[in-house]
Amino acid sequence: MKFFPKIKSKIFFTFLAVLFLIFNFCFLISANNVYATGASFYLSPNSGTFYVGNTFDVSIFVNTGSNNINAIQADLKFDPKKLQIASPTAGKSFISVWVAQPAYSNSEGTASFQGGMPSPGINTSAGLVSTITFRAVSPGNTTIYFQDTSKILLDDGKGTNVLSSMGRGVYSLTIPPPEGPEVFSPTHSDQNKWYKNNNPTFAWVKGEGVAEFSYSIDNDPQGIPDNNSEGDIDSVSYSNLADGIFYFHIKAKKANVWGGISHYLVQIDATPPASFLPNASPAEKTTTKNPIISFITTDALSGFDHFETKIIDITPGRQEKETAFFMETASPYKLPELSVGKYLIVVRAFDAAGNWQDETLQIQIIPAGIYITREGIFFWGFFLPWWLISLIIFLILVSVIWILLGINRKKKKKQNELKIRLIKKQEEIQKQEEELKGLK
Repeated sequence: MKFFPKIKSKIFFTFLAVLFLIFNFCFLISANNVYATGASFYLSPNSGTFYVGNTFDVSIFVNTGSNNINAIQADLKFDPKKLQIASPTAGKSFISVWVAQPAYSNSEGTASFQGGMPSPGINTSAGLVSTITFRAVSPGNTTIYFQDTSKILLDDGKGTNVLSSMGRGVYSLTIPPPEGPEVFSPTHSDQNKWYKNNNPTFAWVKGEGVAEFSYSIDNDPQGIPDNNSEGDIDSVSYSNLADGIFYFHIKAKKANVWGGISHYLVQIDATPPASFLPNASPAEKTTTKNPIISFITTDALSGFDHFETKIIDITPGRQEKETAFFMETASPYKLPELSVGKYLIVVRAFDAAGNWQDETLQIQIIPAGIYITREGIFFWGFFLPWWLISLIIFLILVSVIWILLGINRKKKKKQNELKIRLIKKQEEIQKQEEELKGLK
């Protein structure tokens, strides 16, 4: 009976060994999970305030999260109306092999970097991918961020993507402070706003001892007016400027010396949003009382702002009526419940400058059963106009008459055939009778 304690101790130690193995196994799984999900991209600086017309650098860094990585793909997105890339790379990078040359598009607002290095790769918390030089082109807040196509690949022979987080940069772009006369615009008072008025007026404060001014307007944020005096007037107006971003530059002459230059920005967009084609679901002719209308458009300059819609009842025989005003809506838009009839849906698209583009869509609500109107008959979702109904009736009558005439012709033909057969039969009988008489 003494062997029982030995057996119990063996079972106990075996149990401890199994627990130890299970613990190590769970630890390895946990470690592998951390190992495969820790890398990140970030931008430096990730915020800041910069003057329009000036350049600033933004660096792309990778934190490998204690992993060894050997390849990256960094795809950036920015607003091309706010920023433009002056130089895509400063030349410094931990990348030793570029899969493709750094590429960027100032029209699409994108930049892409793809490259790597030989095994064992790199393990770092601040690996410099590249430094991009941006130029601020218009005032306002803007964001630079990484797109979902970005990757950080592990040096594990499989190219496992270990990218787990992506930072972004938020920047404030402002107009440089005036160095010359204090200038303002009574027609375009907000330099951050787009206007559809293309006839701007500028005015400035005439300081003490100032005798002359020189000014100009162009698309250069750092433009310099010439040294030719425009006189001592304190305002000027321009007319029919093209769409785009313009800068008014002015300097003052005091004691025969031209002073510093002040710049004033105006943003002009007199062009409505792009034309578009609204569509109805489930169809433009439907039994659904509140169909869904979809629409989308873009604007090249100030940007799309919002949609408004209006419903006009154009059912024949009804007094034309419409909603009292346009209502702001978003696509897709479910129409309010409508009665049977025809309607004109007017969709108005606004850009940020207040321009609009109208597009229309005609829909018809038809009854689900039989429904008679002055135009025709609705027959379980199908519409038959009276002219088509008349044509169908006419064709049916013609067909019936043609069939009856055909039947009559067949009857007459059979009657004629029977008469001919009877005549032939009579002739045969008569002939047989004559033959019998001859035999007698």
